[in-house]
Order: sequence, then C-alpha cells, then structure tokens
Amino acid sequence: MEIKKINFLQSYSSILLLLGGIIVGSIFGLVFGEKVLVIKPIGDIFLNLLFTAIIPLIFFTIGSSIANLEQKEKLGKLFFIMVLVFLSTILISAIVMIFAVYLFPIHQDIAVAKVPFENIQSGSVGDQIAKLVTTNDFFELLSRKSMLALIIFSFLIGFATLQSGEKGNAFKSFLDSGNEVMKQLLNIIMKFAPIGLGAYFAYQVGIFGPQLFGVYAKPMAVYYAACIFYFFTFFSLYAFIAGGKRAFKVFWSNNITPSLTAIGTCSSIATIPANLDAAQKMGIPAHVRNLVIPLGAPLHKDGSSMSSILKITFLFAMFGKDFTEPSTILLALGITIIVSIVEGGIPNGGYIGEVLAITVYGFPMEQALPVAMILGTLVDPIATLLNANGDVIASMVVSRFSEKTKWD
Repeated sequence: MEIKKINFLQSYSSILLLLGGIIVGSIFGLVFGEKVLVIKPIGDIFLNLLFTAIIPLIFFTIGSSIANLEQKEKLGKLFFIMVLVFLSTILISAIVMIFAVYLFPIHQDIAVAKVPFENIQSGSVGDQIAKLVTTNDFFELLSRKSMLALIIFSFLIGFATLQSGEKGNAFKSFLDSGNEVMKQLLNIIMKFAPIGLGAYFAYQVGIFGPQLFGVYAKPMAVYYAACIFYFFTFFSLYAFIAGGKRAFKVFWSNNITPSLTAIGTCSSIATIPANLDAAQKMGIPAHVRNLVIPLGAPLHKDGSSMSSILKITFLFAMFGKDFTEPSTILLALGITIIVSIVEGGIPNGGYIGEVLAITVYGFPMEQALPVAMILGTLVDPIATLLNANGDVIASMVVSRFSEKTKWD
C-alpha cells in the first residue's frame, strides 16, 4: 500500500506542484491586489523560455518520430484500418466535445487586456492556406507564427530521412539526439512552471479579480462530464461494433487494470504494458495489439482531442470571438487531429498543440498560452484515461475489421 502511495505521488508530483503554484499565486493576487505587478516579470521569463524551446522541440520530435518508423508500420491492410479507426475516434470525440460546449456554453466572463490580434492577412482562401502551411524562406519557419508550416516541414524531413535508408542513419541519429536534448530542456523549463505560472496567475487574480476562479470552474465541469459520458457511452458503442454483447463484456471485464494504471501514472506511455496485457486477455491477435497499442500511445488521443476543443472554445469565449462559423469548427477539428499526433510521447507535449491553435486563430500568444496551459493541467487526469484506454478499444475494432475476430 505504501508503494502505491509513493508511485501515485511520483506520477502526479508535477501536476500537484503546478496546482500548488497556481493556488499560492492566486492567494498572493487576492491578498496583495495590484501590488503583484512586481512579480509579473517572473511569469514573463518563464513564458519566454517556453516560447524559445517550442520551435526546436517540434522539429526534432516530429522528425525523429517519423524517421524511426519501420516500413511494415506504413504498409498493408492492418495499418490502413488502424489509421481509419484512429482518425474516426479522434473526430468523434471532438464532435462530442463540440456538442457539450454548445449545450453548456462557456461564456466570456474573463477580463483580458486589450491586445491586438495577430490576424492572418486578408486575401483569397488559396493565399491564406499557402501562408498557413508554407513560408517564403527557411528562417521564417523559426517563428511561432509559422507553427503549421514548421510541423509540415518536420514531417517531410522525417520521411526524407526514412527514405534515405542507411545513408540517412547519421542524420537520424542527429534527430534522435536533438529530440532527447529538447525533451530534457523542456523538463528543465517545466520545473519552473509552478513559479512561472504562479506568478502569472497572481498577476491575473490581482489585476482582474477572483472572478477568474468561476471562469475555470465551468469549463472543467463541462469537460469532465463530457469525458465520463464519452468513456462509458462511446467505448461501449465501439465494443459493440467490435463484436456485439460478447465484445462488450470482454472489454469491460478486462478494462479495470488499464484504467487504474492510466489514472495512477497519468501517462499513456506508462500504460502500454497494462494495455498489452489486457489486450492479450481479450483475445486480440498478437500482431494487432503489438502494432495498434504502441503506436496508439503517441498518435491516438481521444482525451487530448476533447481538451483541444475545450481550450479553443474557451479562448474564443475569452476574447469574445464567435465559434459558430462552420469554417471555424472545421479548422478546430483539423487542429485536434494534428494535436493528437504532435503530443505523442512528449512530456507536456500538449503545449505544442496549444501554440498551434493560438497561432492559427490569431490570438495574442502572451495571454492565450498561459490560460490554455492552466486549463490543460486541470483536465489532464481524465484526458489521460481516455488517451490510454482508447488504444485498447481501438485495437478491438481494428482486430474485428482486419482479422474478423469473433470474441468467442
């Protein structure tokens, strides 16, 4: 029992420290009011460090991930079905969250300073797409305003390295080393997150008042309710699709350990062994579970898809923007797919997706990113549950359509 307590504290220590920093900062803001302006530079320093690390982190992480794929993982019927299942569940989870925020609207009760938006220049749709996915020169990729272009370029670098075979091994090693270095750098920066975000929150509360708490409370309630609904309703539906009542019973009877592991570790990667063991007990063929679950951990994230929609709608409400336009919703769905892929296996990788969304919609980065980070921290536990557990149910569906598994 003592070991479990230690493991729990170790798994959640970063979240607990971050929440502690936010709480302490909030108390400072309530007590000292506008006097907390003196500690605002601390928050600014933390955010500037984070902004600086984001660009190389994206390049090395995506480039390394693609370069290390094996040819067998890209070919064949199994891989095609797996991709379809991943994309389908990610989009379904996002749509569920969109309905949730429409049923329970997040009103723009938060006060923010009036900072001009970084609007995308007017022009034809084709011109806007071209500016969004490419840049005129290489150095422009190093700006956080060109986030989508950088992601696409990183994918292309990874595929080019993969296609180079043995001749590209030296460059692949460079990508792998850079990926590891940037992970460690982000870990170092995030150790200061409780202080940095605490200072930021102290400033927010001190300047804008305690009404901030109510603003975060409602989005959290909507998200947790939507995730619980999705977990029990749609995972059950996926199980029925995979094989009717028998698959339903097989899934839920073997799903307890993976669920508890996901909550206890707060990590999709750490849940892989439990997921593989459960998949074996369910009767999912070895070649299916050994492909879908390890790849699903970094690439398939229903919880992150839902949190992406929540953050986007929250930011739209925060800045008084309209989220009802069909083009806005379609773009949000596209961002959720990218976020699910980009987050994979990166400590605090969700921040990359947040930067992308903020950049694409033209929100002021200095205000929007800290808010999205705080909201992401608050919803992380249940998001991890959906992320990790979704890989088990996805492997059942893939097994059903690729191997005609009957679950007898």
